[in-house]
Order: sequence, then C-alpha cells, then structure tokens
Amino acid sequence: MPRPPAEQPSSGDVRAFLQRARSIQQFSSGRPRLIFAVDATASRQPTWDLASELQVRMFRASADVASLSVQLAYYRGLGELRFGAWQADGSDLARSMSRVHCAAGRTQIGRLLQQALKRQGDASARALVFIGDAVEESPQRLEELAGQCRMRALPLFIFQEGGDPGARRCFESMARISGGAYSPFDRSSAQRLGELLGAVARYAAGGRAALEQDQSSAARLLLAQLAP
Repeated sequence: MPRPPAEQPSSGDVRAFLQRARSIQQFSSGRPRLIFAVDATASRQPTWDLASELQVRMFRASADVASLSVQLAYYRGLGELRFGAWQADGSDLARSMSRVHCAAGRTQIGRLLQQALKRQGDASARALVFIGDAVEESPQRLEELAGQCRMRALPLFIFQEGGDPGARRCFESMARISGGAYSPFDRSSAQRLGELLGAVARYAAGGRAALEQDQSSAARLLLAQLAP
C-alpha cells in the first residue's frame, strides 16, 4: 500500500518561521557582542566541558551580562575553524558547545584572529575571550595580529590552561598589545576562571566603567592590565 505523501508546510508556516528567525537575529544584533573562542584540540576536552559550564554561569552573573550576544568560535583537527551564530542565551550556547568534540590537531590562533578581525564590521564585538593551553605558531605573527586587534578595538582576554612557559610569554604579550588582559588557570581553579569570565562579560556589556563598579578580585586583576 503506497504511503501517504508527507504533509508539506503551508506558506503561512514558512512565513511564521522566517519571521521568528529574523526576530531572533534582530534581537541578537542589537546587543553588545563578545566572541568566546576556545582551542578544541584533543588535549582540551576536559577544559572544553568546564568552559561550557562556566559560560552558563557567566550569563547568569548579572543583568548586564544577560544583555550580551555571544559567538562561539573554535578550532580543532586538521584545519577546522568555525564561528557560530550570535546567541543571546547562555543555555543555547552551552548546547552548541556540547555538540562539539575535541579532535587532535595544531593550534590555529592566527587564523582565528584573522577571521575575527574580518568580522569586525557595523556590529563589532567589544572583546574576544580565548581559552587555550599551547602556541604552535609564530609568536611574532600572533603579536602582529594582536596589534591589529588593538587598532580595531577588539581587546583579547586570554586565559591559559596549564603552565607552558612559551605559551605564557606569547599569551601575555598578545593580551598586552591588544589592550586586554591575561590570566593562567588550571582545572582546580574553575571558580577563579568563572569569576574572570564574568568580569570580561561585564566589561563587554558595560565597558571599563562597569568593571570599575565591580569590587571583585577578578575585576581588579583585569583593570590592572587593561589599556587606559
């Protein structure tokens, strides 16, 4: 017996879907923007899971943070680099992160920054958070890109997992040159990373003045490094 034809959506259903999609896009585009970039190479899977949990806390930290649109960016494997859609809900972003699995590969920090800079248009991001543990590229080239970020008003907030000294020197230099800030962390200091992410989100939402009103040690650490 032949199967009945699948029910096709009506033109009204299609119009309603497109209107909802446009509404979501407009809702996100009118908010302050923050790029949340993570190294998703194989060594980072435990911290990827941690970062997913912490960014939900970041959104819930205050009403100011809840006004942000956040874009997830990551690299992994053999040359894979992805930027997601702008999202205005921490739970949606967490679901996007939960669908990503880390894969072995080399760092692509330079490519990530180049793409972020290309996307700095009419609705520019106010800051870029990067979480990683290694640098396998030319530090000089990364410092040049950090300088371009400074010129495009895209400060880098770099949080390093582990204690690789070469990565630390490069990350500290990139953050300083871009006008942002640097801090190390490890898996035992999840609360500290969460506080730092919350402070960055407040900066992205309300600028330096928002951090100056924040009495937390994380805010003070960032203020001590931020370009005037």
